[in-house]
Amino acid sequence: MSKSPLLLFFLLISFPFLSHAQYDFLIKNGRILDGSGNPWFKADIAIKNDRIIAIGNLEKATATQIIDALDNYISPGFIDPHSHAASGLIAADRSPAFPLLAQGVTTVIINPDGRSPMDLLQQKKELLAHGLGVNAIPLMGHGSVRQKVLGMEDRLASVTEIEEMKALIKQGMEDGAYGISTGPFYAPGSFSNTAELVELSKVVAEYDGVYTSHIRDESNYTVGLVAAVEEVIEISRQAKLPAVVTHIKALGPPVWGYSEAVIQRIESARATGLEIYADQYPYIASATGLGAALLPRWAQSGGRDSLLARFNTPQVLVKLKKDMEKNLARRGGAARIQFRYFSADNTVEGKNLQEMATQWNLSPIDAAITMLKKSNVGIVSFNMQESDVHNFMQQPWTMTCSDGSFPKWGEGVPHPRAFGTFPRKIHHYVLEKEVIGLAAAIRSMTSLPAQVFKIKNRGLIKEGAIADIVIFDLAKIKDNATFTKPYQLAEGMEYVFVNGKAAIFEGKSTNVLNGKVLLKN
Repeated sequence: MSKSPLLLFFLLISFPFLSHAQYDFLIKNGRILDGSGNPWFKADIAIKNDRIIAIGNLEKATATQIIDALDNYISPGFIDPHSHAASGLIAADRSPAFPLLAQGVTTVIINPDGRSPMDLLQQKKELLAHGLGVNAIPLMGHGSVRQKVLGMEDRLASVTEIEEMKALIKQGMEDGAYGISTGPFYAPGSFSNTAELVELSKVVAEYDGVYTSHIRDESNYTVGLVAAVEEVIEISRQAKLPAVVTHIKALGPPVWGYSEAVIQRIESARATGLEIYADQYPYIASATGLGAALLPRWAQSGGRDSLLARFNTPQVLVKLKKDMEKNLARRGGAARIQFRYFSADNTVEGKNLQEMATQWNLSPIDAAITMLKKSNVGIVSFNMQESDVHNFMQQPWTMTCSDGSFPKWGEGVPHPRAFGTFPRKIHHYVLEKEVIGLAAAIRSMTSLPAQVFKIKNRGLIKEGAIADIVIFDLAKIKDNATFTKPYQLAEGMEYVFVNGKAAIFEGKSTNVLNGKVLLKN
């Protein structure tokens, strides 16, 4: 008996075939883009349970399932660093997340723009209640925290209120948030000052978290685009944490061409040792609420009841309309604003503000006010120029994001980014326009967001990493969603693995729900 282990050892080294592992999946004949930005290379990949076990010449290996990649590209699963998909993923009919998987997305970072639940552990339970098709990573939202403590009041927080907000942020970080999201463009986040954001971000820094922001101004609404980026840099400097200018853009004619100034500010900050990053969706149109786009922030103080009272006060309405006219000009005019959803009248959805103003025989501002009085209104705003999009996309610190929601199929006319972001960047900006190379594009979707948010064991194809993997046909990869017909799935993803299980196999959904809620702690 005592000699048996020694005998087994000699058998294993004498007959190597006896030690070959039995893998779950063996992927052969693929071009591996490992996520680092390096050129592709050929090798086999072996998966066991949720891990990449081996990479190399594995011709003698055996597996339950052998996949011939047919010379297609293999990359890490895509990580979306700015996603509004959480509310959709909670729904039973959307939890499989096929529109996301069809883009190659295996992980979404949720609760952006300063909005999040107060209880992230409860959000985790809700996300997992019906199973989950992709991984989800939570952030803690400053705007929601501020509203919890101060309501919608347009004033600076007191020392006591700052402490209350810090306690809520601390709890969120203890519960596993990867950082704080802010939206000082939106009320009530817009009522904060830089000092407040610094103090709260210091709590996040204690947990090695990240600051990500829908910046205070992407145009010239208030402080201006460049100053708003500088605020993010200053928060990073004072709070000592990485910071992200999220869905970076130069919004509207007044700031077209400002991408160069923004890039210069970020490069200068990085030269001093600050970790400043950006994320970007590959479209020239943004999406937001009609109120957020046109209403001055002073008009939103106190919430919806206070806004309606201002609409019905003649002397206040005069000033309100003047400010709305200025904001409409910043957006490039009424014809550039298309409606995504309007619960009071869904026949409006897909049309633009100029069309509705003409139909109702009203000025565009009066048409907008008529709609805002009835309900919230979602819009797509065509307000960017391609040269700025290209400039930001080419920066090595820019990640790819969708900023996409996850609506019920056929509900409204959402921005197509919810269905096409990642394939669009590859098809339109890599292959057609050649703005960036394929390896750089894949890096912006994989290892870069994993690095920025410190997501362990994801974002790279390497031995020991979690097996979030996509195999795509470069000749077929394409976004089909448009601004008028957004409910069209992307093409080209042949296989998508989430935590080692195939969610898409030979181009078809397997209905496997193997996603997880990833908490930082």
